[in-house]
Amino acid sequence: MFTGIVEHQVLLQQITKEQSNVHFRFFTEWTQEFRIDQSISHNGCCLTVVAIDLASSTYTVTAIQETLEKTTLGTWKIGDYINIERSMRPNDRLDGHMVQGHVDTRGVCTQVEDLNGSWKFHFSYEADALTVEKGSIAVNGVSLTVVDSAPGSFSVCIIPYTFDNTHFKTLQAGDLVNLEFDVVGKYVAKYLRHYGN
Repeated sequence: MFTGIVEHQVLLQQITKEQSNVHFRFFTEWTQEFRIDQSISHNGCCLTVVAIDLASSTYTVTAIQETLEKTTLGTWKIGDYINIERSMRPNDRLDGHMVQGHVDTRGVCTQVEDLNGSWKFHFSYEADALTVEKGSIAVNGVSLTVVDSAPGSFSVCIIPYTFDNTHFKTLQAGDLVNLEFDVVGKYVAKYLRHYGN
């Protein structure tokens, strides 16, 4: 379980394919704080640490075929910087919202507006899910508040700190992102589909 508050960005150094799986190796000065079998959110996708090399300050995670098909991991390139967040502890403050690290679908950034001190990012998606204005959503693992909401689209506003310390500083129209919809909203939507008539 995560909060959607990005702690750090790591540099993708190596991509290795093994049958249908893909291993991603990242560089970070935080490597010494990680451990094998630890769950870490990478652009909103919960992945398990499978190897650590303290000498090179790198660690490795593995993605299976299903993860590659449902997320943006298959589009990652060597040299990319990826948002990470370690799992929350029971006594932590919940500064964002409850994020599971289970990506629901991929979305597309359709527009970026410079609001002279903040930025408004617009996204579209094709999924049986919903957003609500002032509700929560995780975009590449970042907990955000929905500004505008419509079927298949939404927008969020980004403050300078978030812009500078996450993937948003490089995000452009046409880029793919990982989306995780609010877990409470998902349960409500499923309930209404089955019992709302």
